Amino acid sequence: MKKLPQISEAEYEVMKVIWKYAPINTNEITDKLLQCTDWSPKTIHTLIKRLAGKGAITYEKQSRVFVYTPLIQEQDYLKQESDSFLNRYFNGNISAMVSAYLEDDELSKSDIEELRTLLSRKGGE
Repeated sequence: MKKLPQISEAEYEVMKVIWKYAPINTNEITDKLLQCTDWSPKTIHTLIKRLAGKGAITYEKQSRVFVYTPLIQEQDYLKQESDSFLNRYFNGNISAMVSAYLEDDELSKSDIEELRTLLSRKGGE
């Protein structure tokens, strides 16, 4: 898999909207983000431009508006970021990460049960 662009937390919020609703125009992106952030429309437009400049999204002009679609897939980006986190903080050792959560009581009983189910399914492959 090719290296995907680095995306800031704010840009990631914009990407989540684009991934969910693409193709989507500038006004629709702005309307959706104004409902859940305190950003100004100008800030949102800047974030959209940055994402286009990084090659994360593409756009085409349709009459008087720009319509955006992602160039990177959400699953690919999440995989890259998960791998980066695991490597940076746990030297790539997923058992060490899970152990850290277990030792700090960060996992609920339902979380643990869900992990058991996932592991038993994976073990059966």
